[in-house]
Amino acid sequence: MMTNRISRRSFIASSTAGAVGAGILATAGGISTAASAAEVIAGFDDKKTSVDQSKPWVPFSDRKIRVGIVGHGVCKFGLQFGLQHHPNVELIAVSDLFPDRCADMAQKAKCAKTYPSLEEMVKDDKIEAIYCATDAPAHAKHAILCMEHGKHVATAVPAFRGDIDDAERLLECCKKNKDLVYAMFETSCFHDDLYAMEKLFAAGVFGNIVYSEGEYCHPHVLGTPALGSYKDWRKNGCPMWYPTHATAYYVGVTHKSFIDVSCQGTALFDKAQRIPNVIGNIFKSEAGLFRTAEGGISRMIICGSQGEYLEAGRIRGEYAGYNKTFTGDATGSKRHYEAIKNGLKLKKYALPPGVESGGHGGSHGYLGDDFIDSILRKRQPRVGVIDALNMTVPGYYAHLSAMKDGERIKIPQYSL
Repeated sequence: MMTNRISRRSFIASSTAGAVGAGILATAGGISTAASAAEVIAGFDDKKTSVDQSKPWVPFSDRKIRVGIVGHGVCKFGLQFGLQHHPNVELIAVSDLFPDRCADMAQKAKCAKTYPSLEEMVKDDKIEAIYCATDAPAHAKHAILCMEHGKHVATAVPAFRGDIDDAERLLECCKKNKDLVYAMFETSCFHDDLYAMEKLFAAGVFGNIVYSEGEYCHPHVLGTPALGSYKDWRKNGCPMWYPTHATAYYVGVTHKSFIDVSCQGTALFDKAQRIPNVIGNIFKSEAGLFRTAEGGISRMIICGSQGEYLEAGRIRGEYAGYNKTFTGDATGSKRHYEAIKNGLKLKKYALPPGVESGGHGGSHGYLGDDFIDSILRKRQPRVGVIDALNMTVPGYYAHLSAMKDGERIKIPQYSL
C-alpha cells in the first residue's frame, strides 16, 4: 500500500521555485559528461571480502535459467554480476542500444545472440529472466516491461529515479505478478559488515535499532570529467535520488522502513557557480535525518565532496552495535555468543564455481547468484520490491525536504 504520494510534477514545481527564490545565478559549472579514462570507477576495484570456506557451494538444481542481459554502458555493468558464468544460467542474448557496445558485450560474454533493445529482447519466448543494467531513470519502466512479458527481472540501483509515480507503478506490477521474481542489485547488502548485521538483527542480538548511519560518498578526482550517462541522467537529478548504497544500512539490516525525514543540502560555495538543473537542484551533497518504523533515528548522507570513497554504515541497538566489528553490553554479548553457538553464520557463503565475488565489497557475484537462486527456489530475493522501494523512495522525499530548508516530510509506506 502506498500513501502520501507527492507527484513528480508538484515536486519539480516546488524545487524550481525554491531555486529561483534563493536568487541562484546560472553558469556552466565546468562539468563534462564524458567518462574519464584516467579515473577508475570507484567501488568496482573493491574486491575485499571474507567468505565461509567451511562448506562448498552445493547446487540446488541442475536446471538452467534462460537469461538475457541488457546494458553495457560506461560501467559495463551488465556483465559485472557473473550471470554469464553461473552454472544454473544459460545466457540466451545480450543487448545494448549502441551497436558497438552490444558487439563488445556479446564478445565478452561469448554470446551469439544480440538484440538492439530491451523492447525487442522481451519478445523472445526462450528468455525466462532479464537483468537490466540500463539508465537509472528507466529501471522501473524496464522492470515493468519485463514482468508484463512474463520475465523474472533484476535491475541495477536505484529502483526508480526521479518520477515518484514509478514507485507505485512498480509496486502494482509486482502485486499482479507475484509468481515472478523482482530484484534490485543493491551492492551494500552483500558487504561483509551489512551481511553480518542482518543476520544478527534477525537473531534478536541488537534489540531494536536506536540509531543508524549510512554513507555514500563518491568523490571524483579534481579536474577530471564526471562519468558519462545515457541522456545525461547523472546530471539531471540530485544526490538523494541515488540513496540506496546508504539507506541499505538500515533497510537492508532490518527490512523495515523510514517514516519521515528532515534533510539539508550543500551547494557550491561560490554562488556564481550555482546553476539549478532541470529539476531546480543546486545541491552537490545532501544529509537526511530519518525517523524509522521502530522509533529510532537514522542519518543518511549522499556526498560528492573530496575525501575517501565510502559505501559504509553502522548501527547502534538496545543491546549491541556494529561498526565494522560487533560490540555489545552483557545482554548483547550473551545473545551474540548464543546465536553463534547455535550455528549462526556471519560470513558469506561460498559461490558457485566460476562466479567471482567481484567489486563493491565482494558483492557482485552474490547478487547475481541470489537472483538465480530465488528463481529456482521460488523465494524472495535479498532485495525484493518492498526493500527496494524503502531504500529508494526516502531519497525522493529527503531532497524535497532539503528544497524546503529541512521541513520534516512524511514518507509513504508500502506493503504487498
